[in-house]
This record gives sequence, structure tokens and C-alpha cells, in this order.
Amino acid sequence: MEYSLKLAHLYGDLLNTYGDIGNILTLQYYAKQMDVELAVKVVSLNTPFKADDYDMFFFGGGQDYEQMIVSKDIQDKKQGLTDFIEDGGPGLAICGGYQLLGKYYIGADGQKISGISALPHYTNSQDNNRFIGDITIKNEGSGDVYHGFENHNGVTYLGKGERPLGTVISGHGNNGEDDGEGAIYNNIFCSYFHGPILARNGELAKKMLLTALKRKYPDADFSKQEALEIKPTY
Repeated sequence: MEYSLKLAHLYGDLLNTYGDIGNILTLQYYAKQMDVELAVKVVSLNTPFKADDYDMFFFGGGQDYEQMIVSKDIQDKKQGLTDFIEDGGPGLAICGGYQLLGKYYIGADGQKISGISALPHYTNSQDNNRFIGDITIKNEGSGDVYHGFENHNGVTYLGKGERPLGTVISGHGNNGEDDGEGAIYNNIFCSYFHGPILARNGELAKKMLLTALKRKYPDADFSKQEALEIKPTY
């Protein structure tokens, strides 16, 4: 392989309730086509996250019990993750990972669980309701249409500097009120899409890989990688 990237899988041993590891498999699939060796390391409990050690990260979701454990441990990684995000490092956060990058989320039992405030959103909970079902959104910047499946009790409200990953065409999205789904902040992409999102929406995987490559190899010519035709992996 001509290039190499290193991805941190945050709490990959604890947060994989919805098969979100498929996002990493999809990234590896496209990385190989782009002549990139993508090495993956699980960064879990009592393991530091050093911003300079990684080119990308993935942060999935899990059950409330596991997320409570993660919410305490991740405070020790707050500075490293914030530095990485503010420096333009690319990452993907799904469901619980999305919530924990923000200020806080309210659990199903009403308990307020602290995030790391690396992103400015916050998440409340619904009473006796969940958003479940197929969802389609359109990214207003690229025009890409993303398809997925949502299953969440949380209702998320974006903050300053964030914009939605897409506008809801069908489904509920972040909160069922403002027609937004997910979040984009710098080069971080967040979503409630399970499925996993990248397997059904390869253009987003390509965008993440290209962002990481250009950040690590600023003088390289990636016209070949940019021309890669995306085909469904499912």
C-alpha cells in the first residue's frame, strides 16, 4: 500500500450494540481500493487518546449501562479528543458516541450523563417514545442523499458551529422538530443512523478517508483516490 492511516476505535469492546463495527469494515474496504493501509486500534478504558497518534476515529453506541461506564472514563480523554477535533481530524460518531461528544445527554431513567463538550450539542430524552424506522436525509452541501435506520430515545439539539449532517426527507432525525439529522463540526460527522451508515452511504466513507489522507500527506496528489467510483457494499 502506498499510504497508511491509523484509526482509533473508541470503546470498540463496549459500544457495538447495533453492529456499528460495519462502519470500520467499510472504511477498510474503501481504503484498500484507495491504496491505503488502514490500521485500527481499540482505545478503551484506562487507555489514553493522544491526538498525534491517530488520523481518524470511530465512536459507536451501546446500552445505557456501558455508556455510563464510558461517560466516566472518557473525561480523561477529553483534552486529546478536543485537540484532535479542533485540529481538523476526521471522525464518525454514532448514537451514544454522538451524544457523548456533546455537553450531556439525559438517560432513559432521567439521569443527566456528562459528555466531554468537544461539540456543542446536548441531548434530552423522550417520555415513553422512541424514534424507530427507516430514514432518508439530504446533505445540503454535497447534495448526497443518505439512507439508514434510526432507533433512539434521545432528542438532540445542535449548538453554535454545528450544522446537520442532512435535512430529513423521511423519518424523524435529531429531535423530530427542526428537520435536521446528525451533525457536522469541523471534520467530525455524527448521526443516529444504524445500518451501518457507511455501508449504505459510501460517499461519506470516501470523504472521511480523503480528509484524513490530505491532512496527513498535504503535498500528495490524490486525484486517483478522488476519482474512485463508489459502489454499494451491501
